[in-house]
Amino acid sequence: MYVCICNAIKETDLRRAALLHAGDVDAVYAALGKTPQCGQCLDDAAEILIEEREKAAVDLLAPAS
Repeated sequence: MYVCICNAIKETDLRRAALLHAGDVDAVYAALGKTPQCGQCLDDAAEILIEEREKAAVDLLAPAS
């Protein structure tokens, strides 16, 4: 699913970038070679970054099976 129509950024792109690049939405967009245009996506994009980073943190803290 596209999160940012202006830049053709998909949810999977943001999830992957969240784990590879630190910072807020602007920093992640910059790492993808993009800049926010209309701003409609910024809240959703920020939530995706938070979700993915929290999931990664939980996975790191989970005991190994």
